[in-house]
Amino acid sequence: MTDGRKIIHVDMDAFFASVEQRDNPELRGKPVAVGGSRERGVVAAASYEARVFGVRSAMPSVTARRKCADLIFVKPRFDVYKSVSRDIRAIFAEYSPLVEPLSLDEAYLDVTHNLKNIRYATQVAREIRRRIFDQTGLTASAGISYNKFLAKLGSDQRKPNGQYTIVPEAGPAFVEKLPVERFHGVGPVTAAKMNRLGIATGADLKAQTLEFLQRQFGKAGPHYYAIARGEDERPVVPDRKRKSSGSETTFAQDLTTLPDVERHLARLFDEVWSHVARGGNAGRTVTVKIKYSDFRIVTRSRSAPEPFTDRATVEAHVLALGRSVFPLDRPIRLLGVALSNFDPPASAMADTPQLDLLARA
Repeated sequence: MTDGRKIIHVDMDAFFASVEQRDNPELRGKPVAVGGSRERGVVAAASYEARVFGVRSAMPSVTARRKCADLIFVKPRFDVYKSVSRDIRAIFAEYSPLVEPLSLDEAYLDVTHNLKNIRYATQVAREIRRRIFDQTGLTASAGISYNKFLAKLGSDQRKPNGQYTIVPEAGPAFVEKLPVERFHGVGPVTAAKMNRLGIATGADLKAQTLEFLQRQFGKAGPHYYAIARGEDERPVVPDRKRKSSGSETTFAQDLTTLPDVERHLARLFDEVWSHVARGGNAGRTVTVKIKYSDFRIVTRSRSAPEPFTDRATVEAHVLALGRSVFPLDRPIRLLGVALSNFDPPASAMADTPQLDLLARA
């Protein structure tokens, strides 16, 4: 165990939905879903009033509407969310240079040696949450502990607008009581496998040998062995580099023609390339995602041995991958474009042709 570290996990409360309720008083106190529509798409975020009915992010809009007949769908405003996120990160930077953003609405901070020389991490978290509210009008929850795993668990304990501290002597016992589904990094498939093996809680996981966990879960085995004991040696890494960038859209009306598909693919590619270019990144794999009207999903990808650096070449691959599914045997309800397998930031987005492409379905 790494001694003496003080880690805070800050998680904004229902971030996208809270921004919409802040900016539109008519939405306050009402069940709100950001993203999708009453007929199509997927919920990107749900207000706490909507969560009471079981509405969750990543839920199909039609399912969300069945759960909450009064649900109000709001179109996302990502430019606004990004602007607010930048303001919040500026607050973090006043307390520590060691800030690891996980998304627009959450981040880890290592405040062991904080810039304001505040002795207690709980006080730092309280002050940061107050500053966020004063500056943005939004609430945040926080978990405070001696490692990232426990800090993230702690931020869920007192949501919304609360904080929870897990001290070193309490860490192992805290983990033992939790169901494995609560562990960050244990997804539904892994949790189901653990349950089949008789592992339902942290205590059950702790009872397994390292050899057993490696045999059942491969490279993840040592990680599960450690977290079952409240151990996590991962440092807070500032300026984490993204490994991919993507954009996708669910359409109000299904697409059936090649010109429509090409037009939307070009727009999605423009969004992805703009983001990649601003970050100075370069990827080696371009992927087109297609969801049909019957919800069947296919992907088409092309990879190169060297990073793509020429916009026109990559856009041509995107359009070619889209054309590869024609003629259609059913309409298309969603398209997505992604660039992945990022190399270190490119020195420039030069006009260098890409050769020896490998295509795969």
